[in-house]
Amino acid sequence: MSGWLMANLIKVIHTGKKFLGWDDETYRAVLARVTGKRSARDCSESELESVLRYMRGQGFAPAAKTGRRPGVAVGRKAMLSKIEALLAEAGRPWSYLDGVTERMLGEKKPVEWLNDDQLRKVMQMLIVDARRHGRL
Repeated sequence: MSGWLMANLIKVIHTGKKFLGWDDETYRAVLARVTGKRSARDCSESELESVLRYMRGQGFAPAAKTGRRPGVAVGRKAMLSKIEALLAEAGRPWSYLDGVTERMLGEKKPVEWLNDDQLRKVMQMLIVDARRHGRL
């Protein structure tokens, strides 16, 4: 897993900590109860996601900045609609696709510039992610 994604999860957790009004002692007790660790930096991706699920159960609802929908050719609009639904279900912004395409292609490339096969791969990656996290 890339460091920026782990850092982003940790930022969201710290935002949730502030939202829920937890002091440091409460926060570390929750981490220990959910993950067995006292620091978010020591946690794996799945452990951080477990902490976020717990925080959501306590009332934290992170506001996703959705960004703008990319403009694509008419033939790709159906795939883009599916991608949009997958992102919304996961609570991820459109900018999440920038990282996905960069990992997939090895270069930064806007969604608008992807060909049909590349866009299909992005959609398949999001479907696999949704299944892995129980959203499909």
